[in-house]
Amino acid sequence: MKTTIIVNPIAGNGKSLKRWQIFKNNLNFPYELQMTSRPKHATEFAKICVQNGEHQLLIAFGGDGTAHEVIEGVLGCSNCIVGVISAGSGNDFGRGFPTFKHAEELNNYVKTIGKTLQMDIGHVITQNEKFTFVNNAGIGFDAYIAYQVNNSPIKKILNKFSLGKLAYTYFVIKTLGTFKNFSLTVETPNHYQIFEKVWFVTVSNQPYFGGGMKISPLSNPADGKIEITVVHDLSRIKLLLLFVSVFFGKHTSLKEVYQITSSFVTLTTDETMYRHVDGEYANKTTAYIADEFSVQSNQWNIARLR
Repeated sequence: MKTTIIVNPIAGNGKSLKRWQIFKNNLNFPYELQMTSRPKHATEFAKICVQNGEHQLLIAFGGDGTAHEVIEGVLGCSNCIVGVISAGSGNDFGRGFPTFKHAEELNNYVKTIGKTLQMDIGHVITQNEKFTFVNNAGIGFDAYIAYQVNNSPIKKILNKFSLGKLAYTYFVIKTLGTFKNFSLTVETPNHYQIFEKVWFVTVSNQPYFGGGMKISPLSNPADGKIEITVVHDLSRIKLLLLFVSVFFGKHTSLKEVYQITSSFVTLTTDETMYRHVDGEYANKTTAYIADEFSVQSNQWNIARLR
């Protein structure tokens, strides 16, 4: 089995490269190394690997974005296995999916040609674009927070002290007083509902977002379903308390938190709102034009450690 390791050297404000320089000294199998240098570079490398038709293991070494890009490049490839070594700042992927923590785990996996698990992939179709998501996608307050986090020097500063996840909390507090609520129409094949005073809606393939917040505790990335979470009609103080409770997955008991499970949903906002896909800015919604969210089963294989 051919193994390719795709390293994003700038993930985690350079933490990824430092970890790789130590990690590689403990590997005892042949591999091909690729270093990314621009957005979507990991996807390009993964697609090249797919084209040669070999049975192979692709290791994403970096943050959630690196994992997303590698997975996007191997979708539909039955003889490709994705392994991930989390070396970013938020690392929500590693909370919801199996990952390699140490070089010895990877050595053993390659030696034994370990087992795999088939995983789902989420899709977003907007008026003009298409996106995929591995973890989750969303509209509203959380998307605006993600946009600010990814475009602020504060995250880089906090990453130097291994505190990158606090950037999300910082911008939640900073934005709380200025964000304007919106109306949201949620429609699945079996349900239709309009929500007022909405803060955000998240569509989840796995439980975590925002650097460890357990937004959708029951989400399973291999069940062919997505969970839609709508947070609405909350005071600003209560929203702040919600962001505390969400780290423990205790927010779902609140009457202002609505959840529904489906394989397909359309979301329509009454105003232009920020959108994110796996924590990355994905442009904005168009008022009164629906975005379609769906999930496909068994679209990629992940290395199963045990």
